[in-house]
Amino acid sequence: METKELYFKRMAVVPRSIQGRFRRFKSGVLGLGFAVYFLLPWLPWARPDAPSQAVMFDIPGRRYLIFGLTIHPQDVFWLALLLFIAAVFLFFMTALVGRAFCGYFCFQTLWTDAFIWLEKWFQGERPARLRLMREPWSSREKLLRVGGTRLAWGLVSAWTALTFVLYFGHAPSLLADIFTGRAPAAAYITTLVLTGTTYLAAGVLREQVCTFICPYGRFQSAMYDPETLTVHYDARRGEGPAGRMAARAGLRARADRAAAGHGDCVDCALCVQVCPVGIDIRDGLQSTCISCGLCVDACDTIMDKMGWPRGLIRYDSETNLRRSEPGPARLHWRSLKVLGYGVSLVLMLAYLVYDMGHRASFEHSVQQIRQPLFVVLSDGSIRNRYQIRLTNISGSVQEYTIGARGLPPQALDLGNFEKVRIRNGKSVIVQASVRLSPAAARATQEFAFVIRDGRGHEVVDGARFFTQH
Repeated sequence: METKELYFKRMAVVPRSIQGRFRRFKSGVLGLGFAVYFLLPWLPWARPDAPSQAVMFDIPGRRYLIFGLTIHPQDVFWLALLLFIAAVFLFFMTALVGRAFCGYFCFQTLWTDAFIWLEKWFQGERPARLRLMREPWSSREKLLRVGGTRLAWGLVSAWTALTFVLYFGHAPSLLADIFTGRAPAAAYITTLVLTGTTYLAAGVLREQVCTFICPYGRFQSAMYDPETLTVHYDARRGEGPAGRMAARAGLRARADRAAAGHGDCVDCALCVQVCPVGIDIRDGLQSTCISCGLCVDACDTIMDKMGWPRGLIRYDSETNLRRSEPGPARLHWRSLKVLGYGVSLVLMLAYLVYDMGHRASFEHSVQQIRQPLFVVLSDGSIRNRYQIRLTNISGSVQEYTIGARGLPPQALDLGNFEKVRIRNGKSVIVQASVRLSPAAARATQEFAFVIRDGRGHEVVDGARFFTQH
């Protein structure tokens, strides 16, 4: 009986560079992702009561500034809904195109790509890097090239961590404070921790993060359908009855290979060499495959050199591959699962956009002070007291006017707070008292507070007036 090792020594994955449409797309996403991440804290955005920064997470001020939107802790529902939308979108994309998110957009993929590019720049292409791995550390060339690589990784990791910290304050001021030793301890701790974890994830662990740490690769099979479009090797075309064979003398023409029972795969192993997770796509669909398409570029390159049709390795579905004559690959979006994900996404996004667009410019609450519930004054009149809380979430300084409906003139006493000026994100509590004669008190059971902001928005809060009867 064959035994299987549960633990095995990791073999370092040293991917080869390749050119092609999927590599160009990955490079474009990498450039765009890095530009957004590293430049966004420096993007100016005029604000009347906050630093001119497009995106800033103002923890002391208890608000998140994202372009023209100010998010407060009471808007946590938006965050919960956004996370749920992200999860459903991931499921939707998986049902359509497998782990394409992992292959092109995941942070782990982007930073690993950047680190591999640095490794190639310092150490050369795959054969040169493999040669350096075999050399002893006493080699001066290895020390310089590998040492330069590790130093570059460390600098990029530190830059990544520092940029993350800059989102939590005014970037120019916070950067100056960090380098002059005046920043909070949390800034230094966060920078150190993220520098270390970025270096480990993108430089040391790499494919192990996708294979053993990230749970997505483990439950993706539950979301795959036979119609899911993902990277496949066309074994029927590539193997032939006699299996794959190198393109040696007498086996360079497709007709000669077909006569000998061999398929189009020339067993060059280029698809394995370019794979960032080190798998052989010819072994079939695997949980560690991140659907990055680099093996497609590699195989297409060989097919072009041989003068044969592309598509030996391609994005396709199992259903299409099983056909006697596979047709063109296409997205299968008409399944009940995909449609369900799509409808859920549209509804949740629509509600989120609607809720953001119709949020009130201020929050308010009126509570009656119940200890005591009412007071009988010396002249026989009855007084009730109320507490009005206003929170400005408009994004700028606002002035609020407080009045009442359903009360006789002069019954409402607000002290000097008929008008209150509140800074954005701040709250004010106004003490109000209502004093009525016994006859008016008997006739007044309910009334309303009317609150108006400087933009003309008005809210009406109902209240009750209590008497001894």
